Order: sequence, then C-alpha cells, then structure tokens
Amino acid sequence: MKVGLLGCIIVLLSACVSVSGPVDKVPDLPAPQKALAPQRLTYTADDAPTPLQAIVTRPAGAGPFPAVVLIHGGGWTGGAPDDMAPLAERLAQQGFVAFNMAYRLAPGARHPAQINDVATALDYLRAHAAQVSFPGGRCDADDGSCAATALREAHEEVGLDPQQVNVIGFLDDFPTLSGFRITPVVGHVANPPTQWRPAPDEVAEVFELPLAMALDPDNYTRKTLSRDGIELPFHELAYQGHRIWGATAALLHMLAMEVHAHGR
Repeated sequence: MKVGLLGCIIVLLSACVSVSGPVDKVPDLPAPQKALAPQRLTYTADDAPTPLQAIVTRPAGAGPFPAVVLIHGGGWTGGAPDDMAPLAERLAQQGFVAFNMAYRLAPGARHPAQINDVATALDYLRAHAAQVSFPGGRCDADDGSCAATALREAHEEVGLDPQQVNVIGFLDDFPTLSGFRITPVVGHVANPPTQWRPAPDEVAEVFELPLAMALDPDNYTRKTLSRDGIELPFHELAYQGHRIWGATAALLHMLAMEVHAHGR
C-alpha cells in the first residue's frame, strides 16, 4: 500500500494579496528547497460535463506536505492557472504543495459554478490528503483493459514488475464519494520485490499489510462520516500506526467478505 505525499490543506489564496501599513520585518522563512516540475491532474469526476484540471507544484523529497489552493484572478470571467505559476513555484520551494486550479469561466458558466468548482477541488484534496491507497489511476486510451491499467500504475507508482503479477479476477466496481468509479483488480504476486521503488512525486512510503489481517472481517471497525447533514458509514482498519479507511478499507473489506462467503 502507498501513502500519499499530501498533508493538510491549510489556506485558500486569491490572486491578489494586499498589505496595509509599514512592514518592519520580513518574517523568517525556511531555506528554499527544490521544486519539482509542475504536473497536471484532473480533479473532477469521470462523468463531469466539463473536466477540470489543476497544476500541482510540490517540493522535492518525501512528504506529507501542507497544501495551498491557488485560485487565479479575473473576476470569474478571465485569467488562467498559469497566471499563478511563479507563486506556485515559490510556495513549493518553501515546502508547500501548490494546487493551482482551473475553474469554469463566466459567462459560459453562470455563477455559482465557479464556487462549486472550488468546493469540488477542496473535496478532492481532502479525499486524497495523506491517504493510504492502492496503486491506481485513470485508464489511458492505450491501456486496453482495467487490468492493464492496474499493472501499469503499480509499476509506475511502486515499481512492481507486471510480469510478476498473476491477475486472478476482479471485484465489483466501487463508486467513491468524489464521483469516481473504481474497478478493483485482484492479483497474486508469488515473489514480491525485496525493495519497493515508490515514485517520488506521488508516494511517500510503501508498506505491506498481512493478508490474514486484511481477510478477517472482524478486524474492521465500522464508523460514520458526516457530510452535508448525512451520516455516511465507512470501514476503518489500523495497522502499525497506519489508518486505512475510505475507499481503500472498503475494497479490502469487500475482498474479505468475498473470501469469507466462499469459506476460503
């Protein structure tokens, strides 16, 4: 399992910052560090009518890092994330992940579409902050199948050789609260690598969860999450200081119940 690089979301910035009165002393800041090349990611759901991307600039090294959401200026009618690129780089050099988001512009998209886009971006960050997850991602056009996507992502994110994986089946598709649909691919690795190779721009660490623990339904705690006045149930699993919950715990619990139902 991988642990994401993103820590807490700490502040929301606009394109304009003003300071009134004299500035007697510039606050001490940590020594600048290397910022990695910006990457683009889609933060809206697969079925969103208008896919929206954010440009993510992060520090080099292992996280997790606090995140800053950048919202470009233009009065909701103009501007672009590229306008905030210099600020994003400076933030990354000071140890922050800069999430430089695009949003739908008026008059093509009427208010409050822009506010809704900001809320969607924040929900995406909250859902992915310091999370424990399986390797995975969107299906590329040339993948050919969900299994091929899973093998490619596992190789890219943790260094697992696709030739070492025997795909043995699939679990039911799992819809997430953020609007994505996950197709769980189950595989057997007879000889796991002695050392994982986590992608430095995506994964902070890799750990292995004992299979016997994952397949025991009694190890899961059922909890609830309040969202928009609705109580949503979820499962949680604790292991050596790691909190496994949300979609990752749900997929593991689904596998445990499937194995348990067949008496294996």
